[in-house]
Amino acid sequence: MKFVIVTNNPRVRDELGKEFEVDFADITYREVLCKVRDMIYEGHKLLTHPLSGSVKPNETPYKSILVGKKIGKMDLQDASIIENSIITADKFSVKFPEMPDSVREDFQLIDTTLIKSALMSIPEIF
Repeated sequence: MKFVIVTNNPRVRDELGKEFEVDFADITYREVLCKVRDMIYEGHKLLTHPLSGSVKPNETPYKSILVGKKIGKMDLQDASIIENSIITADKFSVKFPEMPDSVREDFQLIDTTLIKSALMSIPEIF
């Protein structure tokens, strides 16, 4: 596998973890961005945009990002994208700190659908 799915979404872990490498952690949306930032600094390649989808960072607690496994020289454009994504996320306050489970499940589904769509765009997978 040439990539890893970095996520805090348990549904992504459960649905895609048997077929793909999933790096799951029970962390915040922002912490997912910071984890990916650290990977990019180590030389991993950013494969999906950290702010993909139409759901704002303050509206969903879940984020899944594809990151290349091959480590090389840090890509300055990838570093800029992830750093700006963290800055953007920091501009928003959390809208629903006490979110009902049914709403959490809806946001898990949205994030899972987005990452599955990204996976379908990688030709060597399908």
